[in-house]
Order: sequence, then structure tokens, then C-alpha cells
Amino acid sequence: MATPNYGYEKRQKELAKKQKKEEKLKAKAARKKAGPGGEMPAELDAPPDGPEAATGGDAAR
Repeated sequence: MATPNYGYEKRQKELAKKQKKEEKLKAKAARKKAGPGGEMPAELDAPPDGPEAATGGDAAR
């Protein structure tokens, strides 16, 4: 049986965390740009694209 590659798993978690943080910052900037009481851009209303969104985020397992 192969040994688990903990370094790879840790790196994937760090990348996911970084991506989520960047998405939050983009959303925050978009809200700030829209101003108080403004409409949210359509891109933020849409579900995220990619293989993680289609599988519920279990693609790395």
C-alpha cells in the first residue's frame, strides 16, 4: 500500500484557502464598487464554475 503524501494534501488545502480568500476579496471589492443599496453584478450571483462546483468539492479525494 502506498504511503499518504501529506505534503501534497497540505499544499492543496493551502491553494483552496488562498483561492477562497481571493474570491472573497473580489466580492468585497465588487460590493464596495456597487455602493450602498446597489445591485450585485451578475457574475457574483452565478454559481462557481469548474470541476469542484460540479462534484461538490470532492474532486481532490
